[in-house]
Amino acid sequence: MTLHKRRQFPSHGQKWDDLQSRMREVTRADTDWRRGRTPLFVFFNDQETYEVGRNAFFNFFTENALGGGRAFFGIGQMEKEVIDCGLDLFHAPSDAGGAFTNGGTESIFLAVKAARDFHRARHGRQRGRQLNIVMPDTAHAAFDKSADVMDLELRRAPLDASRRADVEAMRRLIDDNTMLLVGSAPCYPHGVTDPVEAISDLAMETGIWLHVDACVGGWILPFFKRNGRDVPDFDFRFPGVRSISADLHKFGFCPKPASTVFYRDQTDIERAMFVADAWPSGTFRTKTLAGTRPAGSVAAAWAVLHHLGDEGYRQAAHRLASMTDAYVKDIESIGGMKLWARPDMSIINFGSDDYDMNAVAGRMAGRGWLPALTRRPKGMHLMMSLLHEPVQADFMADLRTSVSEVKNGQTPQTQVQATYG
Repeated sequence: MTLHKRRQFPSHGQKWDDLQSRMREVTRADTDWRRGRTPLFVFFNDQETYEVGRNAFFNFFTENALGGGRAFFGIGQMEKEVIDCGLDLFHAPSDAGGAFTNGGTESIFLAVKAARDFHRARHGRQRGRQLNIVMPDTAHAAFDKSADVMDLELRRAPLDASRRADVEAMRRLIDDNTMLLVGSAPCYPHGVTDPVEAISDLAMETGIWLHVDACVGGWILPFFKRNGRDVPDFDFRFPGVRSISADLHKFGFCPKPASTVFYRDQTDIERAMFVADAWPSGTFRTKTLAGTRPAGSVAAAWAVLHHLGDEGYRQAAHRLASMTDAYVKDIESIGGMKLWARPDMSIINFGSDDYDMNAVAGRMAGRGWLPALTRRPKGMHLMMSLLHEPVQADFMADLRTSVSEVKNGQTPQTQVQATYG
């Protein structure tokens, strides 16, 4: 094993010009997201929205959102208004609420904690009893993280032919220790929305908490629907839905880190809270896992939501839908290539029974694209924002060439594995 040579703490300060030069040097090999070379990590609507979010973020660069109720009242007000926007968008009942978090993993973690505490309140805490989560095979790895921290069992249900959750398969995994059901809108691997209405019925029948992971689609799918796109509903209109996670920094087009989690009623919010009262400083109480949070993220999300409004998000949804349809048409025109699922949004998962998609991905990497892959089934994965609209012709030309080279037996230029982080 080769050990990394540890750098020493800087012995003296440096001027900004020197630091900027060094930063440019160390990031020279980074994937060029501005030219649409990354199929994940960066989400972009247009330059004006980008600048609105950036400017708002840096206007509140120093403030701390933890102090939104004690010192920075404007940040507290903006945070409340962002949550209200989400509650309105997701058809929440009047006594619903939510929290502004640093990301989807935190949002999901909080919902899992609330569901666990709800189950304990109803059934008590029994020694040696391990609670479990029943979820589709495609549910996000944040549930694995949550289960690891809280010592929960995960039970993964197989998918139906459309690669959505098989609700009857989920039913068969439920027992007295099941504390949470999960659906996605859409799921990350295949870009399709689970049958939330049917899972809601199952939740109502069994009395088990249902969380909808809408981290990917929450802040944009409602506008697909308003534009007349045939996408499934997933929100609080279904009575079994107790919580929803939705990332602002994905298709809300807000600066990172920014996510949200919503609960059907106030008692659910209380279950998600962290309260400490033993130390000398008095009660410490947060709705989030994090204490200090960047106020810039709150201000930026507030600014972007008000900058775009209904009209702006509908325009973005229209462009995303049109772009996705165009990519799908081109991908399906390549011999031997097929979609593994029909996308509900702008995630496309495609592959082939005729040639090795990992090898195709390796050829694409050699041409400057960052390929994302799925393992089951083996395929390439595009999670596209509007950065990918102007580069469609370039991507498809390189994809066709890469497929041709693999068919002709050429060795991949770069070895690629299915991994996210």
